[in-house]
Amino acid sequence: MPNEKIFIAVAGNIGTGKTTLTQMLSERYGWTPHFEATQDNPYLADFYQDMGRWSFPLQIFFLNNRFQSHRNVSLGTSSAVQDRSIYEDANIFARNLYEQKLMEKRDYDNYLDLYSVMCQFLTPPDLIVYLKKSLPSLQNRIAMRGRDYEKNIPSEYLSNLNRYYDDWMENYSLGKKLIIPSDELDFLNKPRDFEYLSEMIFEALGQRDFFLQSIKPE
Repeated sequence: MPNEKIFIAVAGNIGTGKTTLTQMLSERYGWTPHFEATQDNPYLADFYQDMGRWSFPLQIFFLNNRFQSHRNVSLGTSSAVQDRSIYEDANIFARNLYEQKLMEKRDYDNYLDLYSVMCQFLTPPDLIVYLKKSLPSLQNRIAMRGRDYEKNIPSEYLSNLNRYYDDWMENYSLGKKLIIPSDELDFLNKPRDFEYLSEMIFEALGQRDFFLQSIKPE
C-alpha cells in the first residue's frame, strides 16, 4: 500500500492530552503533526477574560487555522495527525458559545455558513480519536499545566463542552471513530498505556499491516 496515507484527528475537551498524544504519535510513527494554534493565538487570553466579546473572532481564527491544516493534509502525500478537528469547532465550541448566549445569532449563523462552505472542500480523516475525560480529571490537568489564561475557566463551561462532545461523537458518521475513556490513562509517563492506546488505533483503522509498516525505526 505504498501510495496510501493515514490521517488521524485527535479530539477532546480542554486538558484531555490531545497535544501530547499528537506529538507522541507523530514521533513514534513518523506522521506529520498539525497542532492547535494556542501560543500564537491573538484572541485566546482575551477570550477567557470576556467570552462574549471575543467569541466570534476567536472561533473564526480557529476555523481558518484548522481548515488550512486539514487542507494541507488532504493535498499532501504524508500521513498526518491533527490536534483537534475542524468539526469540533462548529459542533462543540461555537455551539456552546451560542447556546450559552456568548455569541450573537447573526454571528453564529454567519459562522455556520462559512463552516459549511469550507467542509465541501475537505475529505474527512480516516479516524477520529476522542479522548474522553470527566470534569474532575479535566480540571486537574488544566491546573497542572498552569496556563494563566485557563485558571478561571468555569466548571459549567467545561461540563457543557463534555456534553456536546458526547452528542457529536454519538452522531458522527463522516468516518471511523474511536472513543477512549482516558481518566485512568497516562500515556505520557506510562509506556504500557501508550501501547494500549496504539493497539486500539490499529484495530479501529482496520489497516493494521500498513499502520505497523509506518513505524519509524528506533
